[in-house]
Order: sequence, then C-alpha cells, then structure tokens
Amino acid sequence: MKTPTKQKLLIVAIVLVAVGFDQWLKLYVRTHFHMGEAMPITSWFWLCFIENNGMAFGIEWFSKLLLTIFRIVAVGALGYYLHRLIYQPRPVGNGATHTSYGYITMVALILAGAMGNIIDCVAYGKIFGYGEWFYGRVVDMLYFPLIYNAAGECIFFRPVFNFADSCITVAVFAIILFYRKELDASLKK
Repeated sequence: MKTPTKQKLLIVAIVLVAVGFDQWLKLYVRTHFHMGEAMPITSWFWLCFIENNGMAFGIEWFSKLLLTIFRIVAVGALGYYLHRLIYQPRPVGNGATHTSYGYITMVALILAGAMGNIIDCVAYGKIFGYGEWFYGRVVDMLYFPLIYNAAGECIFFRPVFNFADSCITVAVFAIILFYRKELDASLKK
C-alpha cells in the first residue's frame, strides 16, 4: 500500500472516530441534562451542559452566520493543507521527504475538532428548534475545577469546553512542541 493511501486512511479514521465521539457526547449531554446542570464525576472533573454562541470561551466578535461560514472555510483550508501534505512531499529533515504520521495525526485532529463544532453551528439550531440553519450553538460539557480558593470558588480551571475543543488544543500544542520542523517545511513553497 502506498504511503498516501495509508495517510488518507489514517485521516479518515481519526476524523470519523473523533467527530463521532464528539457528537455522541454532545447529543448525550444535550438530551440528558438541563441547561446549566452539572454532574460531578470526580472532585476535579464534572460534566455540565452549557451552550456557546460564539468562539472559544464564548467570545462573540462578529455575527453568528459569519463565524459559521468562517469555520467552514477554515475546514476547507485544512482539508486542502492535508491534501498538500500527502501529495506534495517536501524535505522535513534527516533526509525524509514524507510528512510523518504523527504530524498528519495532529492536523487531522484539528480538522476533526473543527468539523465537530461546525456540525453544532450548522445544524443544532434547526434540529433542536431554537434557531435556523447556520445559527446553532456549540454544546460544551467538560469542566475541570482544579483549584479552589478558601471560599470554595473555583479559581483554576474555569472554562467549560467540549471534546472537539480538546482535539484542537492538544493537537496545536503537540505541533508546537514536537512537529515545528514539519510545520515549517510544509509552509515553504
């Protein structure tokens, strides 16, 4: 089997598993929890149900429709970038010309995370009856209250996020820490 075929299969598998799990978890929380409900799993990990109308951490810089369209365009660009990684090999150091499976895995995780959140934005408003197509809110549910102050209020880590966000965050950090050379090589003409 040629390397591009293996890499394509790897990308498809990562995207299917990550998006599938992300959507399963979001739908489970959306259908089994009330808005704002939280269930402690451990003292440092809770499942919650909130919805995010904007970007990460609820930031709303521009219209919801524009944000959704931007996300779709970004996923298209990531898909094209992965295509280039597979079919236009470049020197990546140590005499290698093919992009490593590790780097492709990280980019595929970013793609999967973005796709998971796009599904919410595009369809959830219509499916759950609170908005139109492209105006859905992203379901967030993972909460890790790690440090509390003397009054018992969480002072670190307050954000509530979802599995798709985790895929993106872990992959970006891994690329920065372990795959910087491959990123640089892939961006050269």
